[in-house]
Amino acid sequence: MNDRQKYIEGAKRIVIKVGTSTLTYKNGLLNLYMVEHLVRQIADLQSSGKEVVVVTSGAIGAGIGKLGLKEKPKDIPENQAAAAVGQGILMNTYEKFFSEYGKTVGQILITREDISHKDRLLNAKNTFSVLLERGVIPIVNENDAIVVDEIKFGDNDTLSARVASIIGADLLILLSDIDGLYNDNPKDNPNAVLIDEVMQIDDKIVGCAGGAGSELGTGGMATKIKAAKIATSNGVSMIIANGEVRDIIRNVISCENVGTLFVAKKNS
Repeated sequence: MNDRQKYIEGAKRIVIKVGTSTLTYKNGLLNLYMVEHLVRQIADLQSSGKEVVVVTSGAIGAGIGKLGLKEKPKDIPENQAAAAVGQGILMNTYEKFFSEYGKTVGQILITREDISHKDRLLNAKNTFSVLLERGVIPIVNENDAIVVDEIKFGDNDTLSARVASIIGADLLILLSDIDGLYNDNPKDNPNAVLIDEVMQIDDKIVGCAGGAGSELGTGGMATKIKAAKIATSNGVSMIIANGEVRDIIRNVISCENVGTLFVAKKNS
């Protein structure tokens, strides 16, 4: 048994985070082909006996496209308005595609404040527990329409790591527009090498992380390293993989050598 089999094959509860760059075109409109492709894989994964939670980006991007804006708004009220419009579009799209595979979804909008208070955290855990027990696929996003800086996660990489930790997930899959963590920026260095496995997140690994993500998204490799720290310290292994690769979720679950695996720390 190789390391991938050890940390992935037995994973029962899985959180899948899908980034804005995977879900939308550069103009902000939803990429329906990609959404349907991912939904089919997730539905099949649940049918195999796994419990699946989806943490999704794309609400602001979808709202930007619907409102006909040419770029992401720079002020908070405009961003919140775009999120309010886009969240409905995003959820309706997920519901439509998942229902075609006989799956039921439930929406959970969350802020950092919701997991900072004991009672709210317990309520969140209970909600996830009941949904998963009833075979529902929770669709999670930050409540961008009302959230302010003081209570926001800021990016869905961090949110997905928190969710994975809260629900006691076995595996977190971060789908982005890059194949994984490289030892250098592959956009600048054609000789950059993909790192297959990370046992410990040290200064060298942190130094491999770049800066900003896509124009519509809020994440970058730095936020993914932060997410990996949160997840692995709470006993959750994590993989960064390219969401645009055909059958990427199936490839990950099949323990194929794709993406970068961050190995969970053993809880003492």
